Amino acid sequence: MKFFPAAVSAGTLALAAFLTGCTPVADVEAAPDAANPACAEVMVALPEDLAGAQQRETTAQATSAWGNPSQIILRCGVPVPGPTTDTCATVNGIDWVLREEGSLWTATTYGREPAVEVLFDTEQVASSTVLVELENAVSRIEQTRECLSTKDVQLPG
Repeated sequence: MKFFPAAVSAGTLALAAFLTGCTPVADVEAAPDAANPACAEVMVALPEDLAGAQQRETTAQATSAWGNPSQIILRCGVPVPGPTTDTCATVNGIDWVLREEGSLWTATTYGREPAVEVLFDTEQVASSTVLVELENAVSRIEQTRECLSTKDVQLPG
C-alpha cells in the first residue's frame, strides 16, 4: 500500500495542483472485498475532516485518505480478522484489532463484515481521535462478534 501519490516531479505536481485547484489524488490499493455494498454505506458516512486532516480523493473504490501528504488511510473490504492475540480495543462501541509498528498503527474492525482498516501515524494524529471520529461511519456495518479477553472466558484449570 502506498501512502503518498505516485512519484512525479515537484514541478509537475505543483502545476497539476494549480490547474485543478485541488490536492493530488492519493494512490491507495483497493481491498479484496471493496465492492461489498456495506462498504458504500461506510464511505458515504465518512467525515470530511478526520483528526484535523482534510479528506482527499483516492484512486480505488472503498478507500479514503486524509491529509496531504496522507496522514490517515482507510480501506473497506479488507479480510475479516479471526480470533487473535493482538490487542483488541473497544472505542465508542466499535471493536478494533490494533497492530503497531513503531508509530505506524493499523486498526482493523473486529466482528464486522466487511472489515474496515485504518492506517495512521500516531506521531501525526491521535489514535483515540481517529477511531472515535470514525464511529458513525463504521457502525453502519452490523457487529456480529466482539472482542474478548482472558477475563471474559473460562480457561481450563
